[in-house]
Amino acid sequence: MSSEASSNEVDGTGRDPSRRWYRRIRRGFKPPRKLKITREGKFFILLTLSVGLAAINTGNNLLYLLLGMLLSLIVVSSIMSELSLRHLTVVRRLPARAQVARPHLVEIEVHNHKKRVPSYAIEIEDLRAGQPADKRCFFLKISPDSAQVAAYRRTPTKRGRDRHVGFRVATRFPFGLFEKSREIRSEGELIIYPATDGVKLPPDHAGQRAGTQGATGRGVGDEILGVRPMRDGDDPRDVYWRKSTLAGQLVLRERAREMHRQVTLVLESTYTEARPDEAWLARFERRIRDTASRAVAHLRRGDGVTLVTTAGERVHADRSVGADPILRLLALLSPSPASHRADGGPSASRPASPPITDLASGSAP
Repeated sequence: MSSEASSNEVDGTGRDPSRRWYRRIRRGFKPPRKLKITREGKFFILLTLSVGLAAINTGNNLLYLLLGMLLSLIVVSSIMSELSLRHLTVVRRLPARAQVARPHLVEIEVHNHKKRVPSYAIEIEDLRAGQPADKRCFFLKISPDSAQVAAYRRTPTKRGRDRHVGFRVATRFPFGLFEKSREIRSEGELIIYPATDGVKLPPDHAGQRAGTQGATGRGVGDEILGVRPMRDGDDPRDVYWRKSTLAGQLVLRERAREMHRQVTLVLESTYTEARPDEAWLARFERRIRDTASRAVAHLRRGDGVTLVTTAGERVHADRSVGADPILRLLALLSPSPASHRADGGPSASRPASPPITDLASGSAP
């Protein structure tokens, strides 16, 4: 009996069927359109009511005729606004990257699928989860079976996930008396990278590099150190033919040994208190910004960067992949208790480490 009761309460997906039916019924009773009376519409309704009261009190046919004309304008407004909102699809195009304090563009494309009727005065509001709808695009006319594209500019103020949940499509066509709107569900997600500052790195030691990624010493790198006579066992592909014809013997290019500078950044992301306070969270955000700035500066110089957090996360980036892996981890990083690691296991005891550590070492591949 207990197993049957539990199967009736929870289905195979682990969800309560009664909650699903409740959400379906709630969506079914939700009005497909929302109507808002504008300021001009309030004056128009007040005028219509005044004319109606005067017509009833006086019995004047002209007042009845005027009342009918005013009411017909309301009916025409409802029909034409409904025609403008029908058969519209909206597509959002998010940028590949976004960063705090740097503006980016979001494109909104509206397609009118009606064959003969255009849509007028369409306003698209981009809805985001947990944030007020402050960005909108306006389309004066969308011709039948055609599309219009507009874009709005946004400057993020907070790192993390920016979830777009849908659109609010509204119109005040034709008379501006009422604003009719409907919501379209369209989910999208944009990762907001943390802001970066200009960081001046200390110069490399003399003799550590030759060119961009080579180090002084013979090897098989791309940097050319000089030329020398060819000896037995040398690779003939390195023969310098122009010099060989002048010297009368085979001359080889002598290449530099490749050595990449590896930088490790350690970021403190765990707290020992029961709950982090506002001051700790402010310092945590500053550490993330400082770490992102250092990582970008090292990558621009050609270094390989490994980011390690005290919670156990680790990511590596170099010039070939760019700063995206590190910036994405920093964008989604959240503080965690010191007793838990990122893999779910207990954290091993470690010596106290500074908030940000820059460990650099040269290692030959």
